[in-house]
Amino acid sequence: MAAPGTVMDSSHQSSYKLSKTEKKFLRKQMKARHTLLRHEGIETVSCATRSLVVANGGLGNNVSRNQLLPVLEKCGLVDALLMPPNKPYAFVRYKTAEEAEKAYVTLNGKEIVDDLGQKIILYLNFVEKAQWKELGLQALPPGLMVVEEIISSEDEKILLESVNWTEDIDNHNVQKSLKHRRVKHFGYEFHYENNSVDKDKPLPGGLPDIWDSILEKWLKEGFIKHKPDQLTVNQYEPGHGIPAHIDTHSAFEEEIVSLSLGSEIVMDFKHPDGVTVPVMLPRRSLLVMTGESRYLWTHGITPRKFDTVQASKGHRSGIITSDVGDLTLSKRGIRTSFTFRKVRQTPCNCSYPLVCDSQMKETPPSFPESAREASQLEREYVHRVYEEIAEHFSSTRHTPWPRVVDFLKALPSGSLVADVGCGNGKYLGINKELYMVGCDRSQALVGICRERRSEVLVGDALAVPLRGGSWDACISVAVTHHLATAERRAAALQELVRLLRPGGMALVYVWAMEQEYEKKKSKYIGGSARRRGEAEATPSDAAEPGPPAEQVPEAGDLDPPRPDARAAGGGAGGLTDATLPVHTNRTSFRSQDVLVPWHRRGGPGRGGPVLHRYYHVFRAGELEEACRRLSHVRLLRSYYDQGNWCVVLQKA
Repeated sequence: MAAPGTVMDSSHQSSYKLSKTEKKFLRKQMKARHTLLRHEGIETVSCATRSLVVANGGLGNNVSRNQLLPVLEKCGLVDALLMPPNKPYAFVRYKTAEEAEKAYVTLNGKEIVDDLGQKIILYLNFVEKAQWKELGLQALPPGLMVVEEIISSEDEKILLESVNWTEDIDNHNVQKSLKHRRVKHFGYEFHYENNSVDKDKPLPGGLPDIWDSILEKWLKEGFIKHKPDQLTVNQYEPGHGIPAHIDTHSAFEEEIVSLSLGSEIVMDFKHPDGVTVPVMLPRRSLLVMTGESRYLWTHGITPRKFDTVQASKGHRSGIITSDVGDLTLSKRGIRTSFTFRKVRQTPCNCSYPLVCDSQMKETPPSFPESAREASQLEREYVHRVYEEIAEHFSSTRHTPWPRVVDFLKALPSGSLVADVGCGNGKYLGINKELYMVGCDRSQALVGICRERRSEVLVGDALAVPLRGGSWDACISVAVTHHLATAERRAAALQELVRLLRPGGMALVYVWAMEQEYEKKKSKYIGGSARRRGEAEATPSDAAEPGPPAEQVPEAGDLDPPRPDARAAGGGAGGLTDATLPVHTNRTSFRSQDVLVPWHRRGGPGRGGPVLHRYYHVFRAGELEEACRRLSHVRLLRSYYDQGNWCVVLQKA
């Protein structure tokens, strides 16, 4: 008979009658098996092997190696325990199949407590092999250095106590309580909206005297070339972080150094090509960023209460490798960072001119104040860009959106359908029972469609060269948000209505300002950078159905430094003299009207220029309100789909 609290599947049941509890565990175990197969592609087997997959026993479920390994070792000698990062399961391999079978019988349904104190029930199934596809060996970003034990524990205590978080906010330094952390600025106030400072407004008092001897020592030892004149102190509670960013080139000198006190942390560095390198910053360590790591890679801290770290005791600072046999969890504590910068007084002349705001040839455009200016903005920052990137853009656009496919497949056989803004024509052959015609403003993209023998023509979304009142349906996916004023966006929607016959329907998709909806992040800001691959590889939207073809950052998307520009928020009203900000990819939108970077093939420093596309990202309800103002239209439904607002209209 099975041990109390255990479950056996049908191949391991004896002839005795299962209890109610055992039946419940059996159902849960089978559900875990099906979930692993459906979502992770992990196929379990019914015969006993040396290897097991442990559902619910993963780092992604806040179960650390130190918790799980002792439980597994009670059943036999563990040959390997593989814990993939961010996954809710682990693999264990025993020395013998008999030991693995003992674990299967003994531990199925076993309750353990995770690092947050929550109860977790383990479900085990046999697999042929305990394996995990690992990333290749990574190196620190060029120019990055982590110096361990840069100060003593005694000095750490003194420095932490020197920060007075209770002093009057009218003091000469600037103290703020941001949403997720407390912040103090000395020398100059660091502005998070553009990762820069106002050089004409230094704060009185300069840097605290306590840092004089420490900075002189760092200068002498060569960690910095200039004595800093700006200091930002951040205090992070466990679970909080900071968005990925690059400190603006024109604002600061090359080296930026940050001292971590109170607790260790994992900081993520991301290259424009999509490579992410997680770097451990131990307590009392100094992070030094120069060269490429300073000017080209973004750095940020993911908000979470546990970090995935190396289990090896000898491993402290540096890269968190992909060795799943040596990963565990580290609970975050209260961390205080002291980040030092030297304000630059001359233009930046770094080796990365394509992403340097001092060396960029073009000045970011201002928000248009007239239809003429809007047309000019669209011509320069939409039409011209798509002509130049058409081939590269098309190579990153493979997989149709599932809900757009559902809309097309639900139409009656023989329906006439217009795809306005068809791009590379990926929707034109979805339903062979329809007669579809595409049009696009880009002659280069239309040429690609014609090579695929699609029925297409060049046309503007504001004046589609198709007969009105004749079409059973229209789709407009990721088009309207490229129009620069509310009036022009409304005109594009009305043009869709003009095309439709009475009773015809139109489906419209636009980018959403809200990249987190119902407590779930879109795949634009929540997706794994690992899935994006290298610069010329297929991005995640082409790798699997589901992620938006327009909203997931493309292989060419680049995180540049933001220009010294004011954020242009909102719609057309009240935005005179507002310079359009450059959006930092894979971050939440801070402005509705932005320039989104595209890095062409060739990569940074290899001849691939950075181009910028204009977008107006829609707030919740904005698209519906625009549709309600149209003539002869019924709004059938609206919904949110992975970082996009969507509507289905019907011509009355």
